[in-house]
Amino acid sequence: MDRCYSPCLLLCSILFSLSFNHSYVVSSNLCASSNGAGRRILLRNDLGLTPPMGWNSWNHFHCQINEKIIRETADALVSSGLAKLGYQYVNIDDCWGESSRDYKGNLVANRTTFPSGIKALADYVHSKGLKLGIYADSGYRTCTGKMPGSIGHEKQDATTFASWGIDYLKYDNCYNDDTRPTIRYKAMSNALQETGRPIFFSICEWGDMHPALWGANLGNSWRTTDDISDSWDRMLKVADLNEVYADYAKPGGWNDPDMLEVGNGGMKYSEYVVHFSIWAISKAPLLLGCDVRNLSNETLQIISNEEVIAVNQDPLGVQAKKVRMEGEREIWAGPLSGDRIVVLLENRKPWSSKMTAHWDDIGFNSTNTVVEARDIWEHTTLATRVQGKLTANVEARACKMFVLTPLTN
Repeated sequence: MDRCYSPCLLLCSILFSLSFNHSYVVSSNLCASSNGAGRRILLRNDLGLTPPMGWNSWNHFHCQINEKIIRETADALVSSGLAKLGYQYVNIDDCWGESSRDYKGNLVANRTTFPSGIKALADYVHSKGLKLGIYADSGYRTCTGKMPGSIGHEKQDATTFASWGIDYLKYDNCYNDDTRPTIRYKAMSNALQETGRPIFFSICEWGDMHPALWGANLGNSWRTTDDISDSWDRMLKVADLNEVYADYAKPGGWNDPDMLEVGNGGMKYSEYVVHFSIWAISKAPLLLGCDVRNLSNETLQIISNEEVIAVNQDPLGVQAKKVRMEGEREIWAGPLSGDRIVVLLENRKPWSSKMTAHWDDIGFNSTNTVVEARDIWEHTTLATRVQGKLTANVEARACKMFVLTPLTN
């Protein structure tokens, strides 16, 4: 069943929930402003001050995982240089455990695929200077049905994760008993904090009950959509749904449109550039979903672009928005630290098109503002200063991304 909705229906649903369901009324201090005023961290674990970066096993491996793959992935993040760029989390998704708990009621690593146990794996990942993440579910079974869920076992499982040295928990939403997600996710959030170990808490609620409206005091990120897949159309649909909630992203709490598909083979190079660009300006978690042990040069070129990563990791922490849409041509923009603005010219058309970003759309106070324009995919600065608007030709199903820095006269 497709859990995604059209932007129009989604907006109506949000307005309805804000008006009639007091459980999801959002106080003004949750709303993000463009200058960062009034934005604060609500979940007091001091994690996620910038969006998390790392890797997750699901998109490429699904259930075909084992401790050898996880160890080799940690090695590859280091040897490729990705770890130095900020990719620090090595996250194991579903299928890591036995189908039932042990006689004490504890979760147990699969004895065939993870014979050394999760604690030993965490120690290995930590020895590489990285962090280990794991997966659990807020219902009775995980989404594949292969493992026990954590409902009713939150304290026990959180204690187990902390004892293993876990640094990140992706907490899914399958096989629940229709208990409100605010209740189920709060139980695990509290349990994690009670362990005393800093564990990044990723709420994977699929956007069903608009977690952007209530997730900030429970988790460090929250899924705003159902699962992504490795296709151009699905990637854009997920991106569009996530953009609706841009005002709710802030340091310590991020909108999550799901893991990256870059490098899995379902899209062309230019389409993956668009994918990575939108995730970067959306301040989305940059969690690689490909096999980082076997990266092509093109994939490595995309995911190691330091200038694009810097946009995602900018300390101001404001998610970019669509500021102008002309059919399948879209202008996205958002503020960065240092009074800069990032602009994405995204062309969804199957042919090239000239696109223009106007100053009064993207956030400059005056059309007289003169800027230096840096093309952060080409790694070049435009030779002439730009004033009032920026125009560029954008190839089919491709994008241009600029960081604009105001210049003083």
